[in-house]
Amino acid sequence: MNLKDTVALVTGGGSGLGEATARELASGGAKIAILDLGSSPGQKVADSLDGIFVAADVVSDKEVASAIAKTVAKFGTVHIAVNCAGIGRAMRTITKEGPHSLDLFKKVIEVNLSGTFNVIRLAAAQMAKNQPNADGERGVIINTASVAAFDGQIGQAAYSASKGGVVGMTLPIARDLSSVGIRVCTIAPGTFETPMLAGLPDPARKALAAQIPFPQRLGQPREYAALARHIVENAMLNGETIRLDGALRMPPR
Repeated sequence: MNLKDTVALVTGGGSGLGEATARELASGGAKIAILDLGSSPGQKVADSLDGIFVAADVVSDKEVASAIAKTVAKFGTVHIAVNCAGIGRAMRTITKEGPHSLDLFKKVIEVNLSGTFNVIRLAAAQMAKNQPNADGERGVIINTASVAAFDGQIGQAAYSASKGGVVGMTLPIARDLSSVGIRVCTIAPGTFETPMLAGLPDPARKALAAQIPFPQRLGQPREYAALARHIVENAMLNGETIRLDGALRMPPR
């Protein structure tokens, strides 16, 4: 899909991977709608891109539907949806205080997995109304998993389950949507320079970088964004999860 004059909805677009992706897609000529929590810097990012900010929680049916409606009202449709919204929580299955919190487990699944699917289903319904291009393509959906989907560490039961679910639904959804010309891919990043890691002390960040075979550094959000753009522009990428991790395989801890 040629980016020029497309409309891209980016969840979690107020910072990190989402912000970098919004900026990359905008540089290729896409019109940008940032979907993020009202407390995020999403409005500032949207303003810098001549886009719009739509405050919504990805787990809410009504809020996401309203965000898509506002995007359509402003730009006419949606061609691209990039799911970057997510949370990270760590807890062992049993602790000195007792078993893993079931509420915490449910919350991580709700945001990272159900929230991603909520955006997929509502964005796809809008994309299906688009006029197809020469390849019959009407839309592209990109999800964010994690290497934790494959190499979950100690304390990552909930997070790994949520990201593993995103990986697991990529192919069946791509098959579901093939009849209407919508492609679906997932990116599984390793350790990246994001707000989630920003609070770690420098020695901890260096230790994480040292685990990566090459390049031996944390990933940059612009590198995620570059891959997202390539997925949009390469029509043969569909139904696939792509690891973006410098050959990292996470150890148990």
